[in-house]
Amino acid sequence: MLDVAMIERGLEKTGKSKGGLAAAMGVRPGAVSEILGGERLVKASEIVPIMEYLELNLAPIMGRVGAGAVIEPDYEQVPPEGLGDVALPFPIMEETVAFEIVGDSMLPKYESGDVIVAYKDQRHPLSSFYGEEAVVRLKTGERYLKTIERGKSPSVVNLTSFNAKPIVGVKLEWVGEICLSMPKGQLERMRAKSARPRKKGK
Repeated sequence: MLDVAMIERGLEKTGKSKGGLAAAMGVRPGAVSEILGGERLVKASEIVPIMEYLELNLAPIMGRVGAGAVIEPDYEQVPPEGLGDVALPFPIMEETVAFEIVGDSMLPKYESGDVIVAYKDQRHPLSSFYGEEAVVRLKTGERYLKTIERGKSPSVVNLTSFNAKPIVGVKLEWVGEICLSMPKGQLERMRAKSARPRKKGK
């Protein structure tokens, strides 16, 4: 769940030092070098301090995805760093991105304001997603959270949802395989918990 590569990535991405990480963990400075060198294992009690200090649990929100509501290509200008971050209760892999749901066509499973975390790159062929919910981007640019169904030909699909008419015969630019979903209420509680100021060390 938390390996050396993730710790090294966190140190590089945040610009924080091994000494600062050691202080956050409550260990002597040399302990971090021992972990990175494979001479020492991370203890269970150290996972959360490492994760939070190196921000390994933050997934960038790279836009909004329509569950009923159409998200046009020019609906927003998303900066390279995204619209913000969503804090998760565990470390995540770098190749994930998050989307905020807009619309109610996927009720009762998903509500507007929920966040979906998906793999950044499509890792499997389109046919493997038939019958599965996913974040999709159409060739025309719109983004949806829908169930992918087989179309009339291998190059097109139908997109279905609980409370809206199907979108028939569309071509997809990208399929984002869902890693997890975070309900709006849970996110609000987590944000409230982390709202208190935190010291950021170098």
